Amino acid sequence: MNKTTVVAGALLVVMGMHDAQAQDYPNRPIRIVLPFSPGAGTDLLARLLSQRFFAAWGQTVPVDNRTGAGGNIGAEIVVKSPPDGYTLLMSTASLAVNVTLYPKMPFSLQKDLAPITQVASAPIVVVVHPSVPARTIQELVALAKTRKDGLNYGSNGTGTTSHLAAELLKQMSGGKLTHIPYKGASAAMTSLLGGEIEMGFPSSTSARPLIGAGKIRGLAVTTKRKSSVLPDLPTVDSIYPGFDVDNWFALWAPAGTSPAIIGKIQAEVVKSLQHQDMKNYMQREGAEPVGSTTAEFTAFVAREIEKYAKIVKASGAKPDV
Repeated sequence: MNKTTVVAGALLVVMGMHDAQAQDYPNRPIRIVLPFSPGAGTDLLARLLSQRFFAAWGQTVPVDNRTGAGGNIGAEIVVKSPPDGYTLLMSTASLAVNVTLYPKMPFSLQKDLAPITQVASAPIVVVVHPSVPARTIQELVALAKTRKDGLNYGSNGTGTTSHLAAELLKQMSGGKLTHIPYKGASAAMTSLLGGEIEMGFPSSTSARPLIGAGKIRGLAVTTKRKSSVLPDLPTVDSIYPGFDVDNWFALWAPAGTSPAIIGKIQAEVVKSLQHQDMKNYMQREGAEPVGSTTAEFTAFVAREIEKYAKIVKASGAKPDV
């Protein structure tokens, strides 16, 4: 028996083991680690997904909220877990940002976590306080350029997508925008409603009712596609081509997890996105279902890391301590 035959035989054995593991998976509870606080949109999406997994597989799927370090603490828990498909990570674009934002990462996003699928995507909305006379992005940029001190905007915190969307707008337009970081979306929105800041970059969920009530004015959405819940707003990309920032949500497993198990989870996510509860969530949150293949999601993450690296470096952003 030659060496090639031995190697081929070994590969067949490993593949057979992986297939057997996938057929038996899951036979006990699965934990979804969520590196954010309970109650927010990402938390609700994770819990809806856990319900669909339970309905499909008959195993409980608790959501374990582990906050801190912009999502790194929860991600590190998953990195250090056995690669058996029983500990998953539900996180957001923050992980792609953190690769550059944090000078020392406790793990490698691309080496230590196995991508499963991008679950959904949601736009950010460029909004202003009613006292700001701008009604379009062009007018906003022109106003920022003519004012000596420019315009100030609030974000959910340094390094968040709300911060980096503003920084990208500043970089692409040349307008002067001053960053005022807050500890979370609620605090930033409260200051915007009170007129303490002039601009904000909230989620479409937060922005839609306030725009409808006339308490803030929406100018554009930050994704390349229009928002299904704010269809009258143009995209920033239509004015500054290449502009694309969104709140995306995705699933990972520890590196080394069987491709067969990852494929089984990915297929169930795609199926779950067709359930009415998930559709209702997407409509309410202004999100779009994705359900990408593992290969598509892997390529997407690589592009996101590269994109945010440029924005973070150009802005000089540092993580909140």
